[in-house]
Amino acid sequence: MDEIIKYSHCFVCGDSNEVGLKARFFQDDRQVFTEVKASDDFEGYRGIYHGGILSTVLDEVMLKAILAIGVYAVTAEMTVRFLKPVRTGDKIKFTGRVVTSKGRIYLTEGQAFGEDGQPVATAKGKYFEPGGEFGVQLMESIDVR
Repeated sequence: MDEIIKYSHCFVCGDSNEVGLKARFFQDDRQVFTEVKASDDFEGYRGIYHGGILSTVLDEVMLKAILAIGVYAVTAEMTVRFLKPVRTGDKIKFTGRVVTSKGRIYLTEGQAFGEDGQPVATAKGKYFEPGGEFGVQLMESIDVR
């Protein structure tokens, strides 16, 4: 199991971001995954984890699936389907994988699972691999191991 590269100040995966989630992402043969505790710091309603934070981690797990194959990309489009509410205090497992690519476009899928193993949200994403100066800027953001 290999850990995926990161930017140390990223809101989701950065270990230097004091207000961030500090999620660690790993890959196996098929997908990328992480686990996040639904902190009450990110409530949408009392006792309910904010859907925007759930979406953010889904975006990150799908992007990490692209980073896992050595490609730096940015989100172009994302659709999230919420299946059931997430209670604060619950551990949520996220998975992401690349479905297909054509040129510099990557299509991905992500899922979030509750503690009972049932899906709480699904996502589809379209990511773009930028070139030129912006592509270089992305590469320079990543922490060297």
